[in-house]
Amino acid sequence: MSSSANAEHVASYYAATANPAPERHALAGDIECEVCVVGAGFTGISSALHLAEQGHEVVVLEAARVGFGASGRNGGQIVNSYSRDMDVIEAKYGTETARALGDMAFEGNRIIRERIRQYALACDLKNGNLFAACNRKQLEGLREHKSLWERFGNRELELLEGEACQREVGSERYTGALVDHSGGHLHPLNLVLGQAAAFESLGGVIHEQSPVTGVRHGETVTLTTPRGSVRARRVVMAGNAYLQGVLPELEGKSMPCGTQIVTTEPLPDALRRELIPNDMAVEDCNYLLDYYRFTADGRLLYGGGVNYGGQDPTDISAVIRPKMLKTFPQLADVRIDYAWSGNFLMTLNRLPQFGRLNANVYYAQGYSGHGVTCSHLAGRLIAEVMRGDSERFDAFAGLPHLPFPGGRLLRVPLSALGAWYYATRDRLGW
Repeated sequence: MSSSANAEHVASYYAATANPAPERHALAGDIECEVCVVGAGFTGISSALHLAEQGHEVVVLEAARVGFGASGRNGGQIVNSYSRDMDVIEAKYGTETARALGDMAFEGNRIIRERIRQYALACDLKNGNLFAACNRKQLEGLREHKSLWERFGNRELELLEGEACQREVGSERYTGALVDHSGGHLHPLNLVLGQAAAFESLGGVIHEQSPVTGVRHGETVTLTTPRGSVRARRVVMAGNAYLQGVLPELEGKSMPCGTQIVTTEPLPDALRRELIPNDMAVEDCNYLLDYYRFTADGRLLYGGGVNYGGQDPTDISAVIRPKMLKTFPQLADVRIDYAWSGNFLMTLNRLPQFGRLNANVYYAQGYSGHGVTCSHLAGRLIAEVMRGDSERFDAFAGLPHLPFPGGRLLRVPLSALGAWYYATRDRLGW
């Protein structure tokens, strides 16, 4: 969450094309509720909606606007699994943990699609995403990736090599690709806005412009805001990269990271068919990856790069445009209409952090770039915990939450050094 007073959405393509949504009043005065959710992004709204469907009385506190953070700024790609896949999980944490997390690896995707159908959410859903290999080593990695995901139940995968890949992406950069036909892409801000409206239709309450400034733990938890307070029997902390200063006990175990996105002017139909003929979302296999797709109105949305610590570059277009032109040199004369950045939260082991601070305070965060799907899974698991079924939540909560080497002072330079090493390996094809 951000603590900025009266913060509005950044000037992104998503904000410019968002569906109408009301401005929710800031919390004024002292109230009580059964469950208070802190943060109105995907994690918070998914949790709130699942809980409201179970009949809980839920209040959501949001420091800015619904979807203000990563949930309303990301690439809009529905990517399955986690930032570290099941083979890594199995090697580090054992077969039982890998099986438990693997059984949930594709569930966030299904939840998103269930929500869209159930509540008729208008969010420009399209099917299919593609992982593009920049060299032979990455292509072999995709071959292994396909076998791994098929082992855990995804049967909608297709490996492409050579010309077959170039028929899907009109770029000379790639040697092959893995298509996940079960994936997809959408307008993320409209997805979270639609779910917020669904939550309110069930009696839920959202207070925007209500940053949490203090938390007092106890049998009843008290959350203070600039103009009021909430006393709740249970609390869900769901601010992710925008929760800085509220939960200092977690901050050393995660790090905000910035990523940048641009969106072009609308492109002609013929050019779009040349670039991505089947309108899938694409991401490459580099450590510092590029990702792109077409919007509903025919713009190329292109993102990439990571700023450790979450600082914004001075000129976002100057950072992203060269990446876009390396992939698609035919766009040299195309205008950039929107450019923005936002923060996601990265963990040291690149796995999400779910857990409890006390018996009645839960948290879910740190998706490390895979938040669109995993945040929706988090909401379902939090609702399961609150009805007394903690097995699946605890499969995540049992993962170690590791501090970054060097603490808050050195985590940024050390992470940047590690990223430089892996980016160099990508360029050399190691």
